[in-house]
Amino acid sequence: MLAMNYRGPYRVRADKNKPLPQIEHSGDAIVKVTRSCICGSDLHLYHGMVPDTRIGTTFGHEFIGIVEEIGEDVRNLKVGDTVLVPFNIACGKCSFCEQQLFGNCHESNSEATAVGGIFGYSHTAGGFDGGQAEYVRVPYADIGPMVIPDDLDHDNAVLLTDVVPTGYQAAEMGGIKPGDTVVVFGAGPVGIMAAKSAWLFGAGRVIVIDHLEYRLEFVKNFAQCEVYNFRSLEDPVLFLKKTTDWMGADVCIDAVGCEAAGDAMQTITGRKLMLQAGSATALHWAINSVKKGGIVSIVGVYGPTGNLIPIGNVVNKGITIRANQASVKRLLPRLIEHIREGRMDPKQIITHRVPLEEVSDAYHIFSAKLDNCIKPILITPAGANL
Repeated sequence: MLAMNYRGPYRVRADKNKPLPQIEHSGDAIVKVTRSCICGSDLHLYHGMVPDTRIGTTFGHEFIGIVEEIGEDVRNLKVGDTVLVPFNIACGKCSFCEQQLFGNCHESNSEATAVGGIFGYSHTAGGFDGGQAEYVRVPYADIGPMVIPDDLDHDNAVLLTDVVPTGYQAAEMGGIKPGDTVVVFGAGPVGIMAAKSAWLFGAGRVIVIDHLEYRLEFVKNFAQCEVYNFRSLEDPVLFLKKTTDWMGADVCIDAVGCEAAGDAMQTITGRKLMLQAGSATALHWAINSVKKGGIVSIVGVYGPTGNLIPIGNVVNKGITIRANQASVKRLLPRLIEHIREGRMDPKQIITHRVPLEEVSDAYHIFSAKLDNCIKPILITPAGANL
């Protein structure tokens, strides 16, 4: 089958000879993929920032498709169903799944004690192949996949597998109260959705910080928020304090993670020399910009080793930090309602549609921030006419 094939940092290709996935357990399903996204966190893999990303891996944790085959114990799906598949691989039965912490499933990832299994996200997340392929094996098929309602646009459906729930949960974890000032660091797809979602929780002011003008212009129009280019600010933290009457923001959201720009020391130690688990610039700014007693919400991806962060400021300011992988399945009913009621239309963030055969070009465009790319989706041969 045709599939994306990782060959090392900055090297991916379309492989026409990847073996078809097989049913391995009675609860598995095989899904024929029709749409698959490239996520900003896929770029961390592409850039060689995530440990144990092995040659030959197929990325892709945002995909929808048609059920091709099911294991003998699958009851909630049937062959021919069109489904969206959350990026979390969750068993549905462990103590964490019972708390709807599907991103922390204790059974789906034998490689870690923290994160659960994730499609196409290195062996630190279980070593599962992802959906940037014609077909993908979906474990625990009765738990994760959801049949796409007839009235849900498929472009919106594929974004509900990760980017929309992650941005929404970032705002949710911020505990936003009516009238709060919310600062989002990062105007990538997740930051864009976090800014949009902040209004749904009652924010009175939403500010987005980034350094790419085209992304700032996009989020300004999409989420009706204030935007600032940190390269035009002498000190982003000082600016944010000043613009909030020297109190600081009520909520700060780190939607950037390990490849944040803006601080030379963090860039050198976290991205060049890899002496820490990525550049924690956005997290520094979030901690130092939030008010005393405020909340910092983290959805940006960092590695499993330590980071240089101002923990003393967290303690002395009485900051609450909340962070996790989004529990997609828990959030889907609410998000579908928001889409149906016209409160959000996620598909507007899709800027590029690329055939799976040209996956290498798609990664280059997204990684290099070419052609005003916000969110690319890959169209498989099966999805070409859908």
